[in-house]
Amino acid sequence: MRLRWKVFPGPGVFPARSVFPAALAVVSALALPMCARATSCTTQAELQPSDRSALSAVSGRLTTAVLSQDYGVLQSSLLPAEAGDWAGIHDSIELGAPLVKGGQVQLRNLYLLDATSLTAPADTQFFCSNASGSLTVTMNMRALPPGRYAVVLADAVGAPLAGQIGLVLAWDPTSAPGGWKLAGVSVRQGSFDSHDGVWYWSRARELARDNQNWSAWFSYEAARFLLLPVDFMSSPNLEKLTQEEGQIKSSPQEAFPYSLQDGDRTWKIDAVRLDASLHQPDLAVAYESTGVTDPAAVRTEATAVLSALLKAQPGLRQSFHGLWAVAMKDGKRTPEIELPMNQIP
Repeated sequence: MRLRWKVFPGPGVFPARSVFPAALAVVSALALPMCARATSCTTQAELQPSDRSALSAVSGRLTTAVLSQDYGVLQSSLLPAEAGDWAGIHDSIELGAPLVKGGQVQLRNLYLLDATSLTAPADTQFFCSNASGSLTVTMNMRALPPGRYAVVLADAVGAPLAGQIGLVLAWDPTSAPGGWKLAGVSVRQGSFDSHDGVWYWSRARELARDNQNWSAWFSYEAARFLLLPVDFMSSPNLEKLTQEEGQIKSSPQEAFPYSLQDGDRTWKIDAVRLDASLHQPDLAVAYESTGVTDPAAVRTEATAVLSALLKAQPGLRQSFHGLWAVAMKDGKRTPEIELPMNQIP
């Protein structure tokens, strides 16, 4: 059993996770309403040789610094506007160390974003197409200031957890000479138990065909989590994944609040989401507690709730590593409890 504290805005509400600093404008959710903007995106293959060389050099240096936990290099490369968020960036890189340990940096993609035509910070959308126009990656940026930016995706090849790194760079014309500065970092694993996002996508399809709707839904969520290290990008593949996931009937998305009968007691679950904080495919379950505070009583209650959920949705037991119990009462919470599936009756 594992215990931890975590802040939730309210019962059953799981905040979006991001390791980019809160002040960085480029962190955003998908599907933001966007205004038409005279902005552009250039993909790696279409970059001018000078831009490709400069971005490759900076990206290689910074991603290597992430792998080696070289905070001196990273802090000295920080965009001045993000100096106040250094502590958060430092913590994110530190937490990501196990994900990239044992790997070697390999750059996956570079994107050059031009938002110099903006006159003020604005929600902005970039369409990054290849030369033929047959493939378009979309990036949604919230309250983006005018300027030039780059998005870098890299892999820690050979790392047991298949770590992925996402960087946001910003062109800083105030330095002498001007140069690319670090504006955000995301580190995310690329596999659970050696299974990557494509494996989970295939698994989700199998589960959906077998009408194991909850397991299928969260397997799609696992696939999405593992496929990219950042959350502000979309691609035709991810759009297809989202479309498939949306076709699942009686999905968890439609269930909440979800009532579970357990003898003469009814438990109310307000939300369930994928949780990879232990680097395993767990699910976090937010439920309405009776308000018990004694540690033994908290564990007993949590075990009862999680057991009731697995009895109602037995397929989850075979598809995921364990469950986190997030007990909420009048906006307050107890420490979360994580139980592996084999410890839940």
